[in-house]
Amino acid sequence: MRGVRNTVSVPLVELVKRRREPDVVQTLRSTAAATIAYVVALRLSSEPAPLTAPLTALLVVQVTLYSTFVTGVRRVNSVVAGVLVAIAFSVLVGLSWWSLGLIILASLVVGRLVRVSEFVPEVAISAMLVLGVTQVASTAWDRVLETLIGAVVGLLFNFLFVPPVWVSTAGQSIDGLARRMRQLLLRVGEGLTDPTPVERAAERLHEARRLDHDISEVDAALRQAEDSLRFNPRVKEGLLYRVVLRTGLDTLEICTVILRVLARTLTDLAKRRGGEPLLPPEVGATLQELLAHVADAVVSFSVLVTTQVSESAETAEARLAEVLATASTSRERLAHLLLDEIRRDPRHWQLQGALLTEIDRILDELDMEHRSKRLMEELDRASREQRERHPRLAAARQWVREALPRRAPTS
Repeated sequence: MRGVRNTVSVPLVELVKRRREPDVVQTLRSTAAATIAYVVALRLSSEPAPLTAPLTALLVVQVTLYSTFVTGVRRVNSVVAGVLVAIAFSVLVGLSWWSLGLIILASLVVGRLVRVSEFVPEVAISAMLVLGVTQVASTAWDRVLETLIGAVVGLLFNFLFVPPVWVSTAGQSIDGLARRMRQLLLRVGEGLTDPTPVERAAERLHEARRLDHDISEVDAALRQAEDSLRFNPRVKEGLLYRVVLRTGLDTLEICTVILRVLARTLTDLAKRRGGEPLLPPEVGATLQELLAHVADAVVSFSVLVTTQVSESAETAEARLAEVLATASTSRERLAHLLLDEIRRDPRHWQLQGALLTEIDRILDELDMEHRSKRLMEELDRASREQRERHPRLAAARQWVREALPRRAPTS
C-alpha cells in the first residue's frame, strides 16, 4: 500500500513543481473547460451524449488568449460550413459512394475558401457526420449548437481565467541560449596557443552549427509569448515587450551565425597549421581574453533584453556598456598584435584578419547605439502596420489622446 502511495505521489509532486510550465497549465485548463462545456451541452442539446461541445472546448482553449479567440472562430466557421454543405447535398442527392466523394471534395474546397486554416478537414468531417443520419436538419442544428457551446465556453473560460503571460518563459529561453553561446565562445578560446588537431577545431564548429536548433526552440517560445500578450487585459505595453524580445532574439541569431563562421575560420586555420599552435602565445592569449569579454557581453545583452523592471534594466545596460568597453580595448590590442604577426609571417593573413572581422561584427550587433536604433525602427514599423491593419481603431485612439488634455478639471 505504501508503494502505491509513493507511485501516485511522485507524479503529483512533479506536477506541482511544474505548475507554471505551459504544458501543465494547458492540460489543467483544457480539462476544466471541456468538462464545463459537456455539462452545459447536456442541458441545452437534445443529444444524449453531446461530445462535440467538450471536443470543441478542448480544441479552442489554447495556451494564450489570442490563439483561443482565433481557434474558436475558425472552429465554428468550419463546422457551420460543413453543416451547410451537408444540408445542400441532402436536398440534391442521397448518400452513395460517388456523392460522398463529391461532398468531401466540396467540403475541402469550401474550407479553403472560408480560411479556417488547420480546421479544413473539420468541414468535411462535419458534412459527413450530418449527412450520415436520417434527420439531417435536427442533427445539423445539434452539431452547430454543441460547437457553439464548446467555443463560447472555451472563450469565456479564457476571458474569466486569463492565461498567464509567457514573457518570463521566453526570457528564460533567450537567457539559456545566450549562456550556451557563452560556453561555446569560452571553449573556442581554449588552447589557441597549444597544438590544435583539426578534429578538435571541427568539434567546435559542429557545436556552433547545433545552435541553429536552439534558435528554433527559442523562437517557438517567443511566438507563444507574443501570442500571450495579444488581447491580454493584464498587459499594458504588449507591443513594446514583443518588439524588445523579438529584436533581442534576432540579434542573438545573427551572433550565432557569426560565431559559426568564426569556428569555421579556426577550423580552416587548424588545417593550414597542420597540428601546430593556431596562434603565437601572446596573440592567442589576447584572443582568448577577447573571446571571454565577448562571451560576457552576450550574456549581459540577454539580461538587458529580458529585464522588465526599469531599475534592473538600467543596471543591465550599464553592465553591458562596461563589458563592451573592455572588449573594445582588448580588441585594439589584438589588432596591433595581429598586424605585427602578419608582417612577420603573412602566410595566413586572410584567416587571421577574418578572426578580427568576425569579432567586430559580433561587437557591432551588441552595441547599445545599434540596439536602440534597431528597436526604434521595429517599433515604428509595428505601429505603422497596426494602424494600416486597423485604421478605425487607430483613429479612435488618436482622438482619445487629443481629447483627454482638453477636459477641464472638476472642482
